[in-house]
Amino acid sequence: MTHFPQTNSSRRSPRVQLNGSVAAAIRAEGGQQARAKLQSISITGGLLQMPVELSTGDFVEIAFHTRTGAIHGMAEMLQPVRKFQSACLQPFRFVALGDDDHRKLRMALDSALDRSFLDPVSDQLKTPPGL
Repeated sequence: MTHFPQTNSSRRSPRVQLNGSVAAAIRAEGGQQARAKLQSISITGGLLQMPVELSTGDFVEIAFHTRTGAIHGMAEMLQPVRKFQSACLQPFRFVALGDDDHRKLRMALDSALDRSFLDPVSDQLKTPPGL
């Protein structure tokens, strides 16, 4: 069964900041392909660093790898938020994810959010030097 992520306007989905550490492959409706870098991701969409902006409203296929496996989905490109001389930051929202892709994305996000939540706490729980 395919998931059609719904945004909940009263509460944003938690974002995981990737800062360009994850490459993404984009295929637009006309067949043109582009490489991008994921800046952030959530269960409902994300932010890409693109070499050139795509038109707002374009539907694309997006694929990227996580620790839980490859994720493929359909997305709608949103209005670019920042443009640079050689790139732009452009958000997208997922419009369709397969069951397995949705599960892998959820697991990857949960794992990343757990790590970011636990890391500061685990530092506090370390035994002080000399004990």
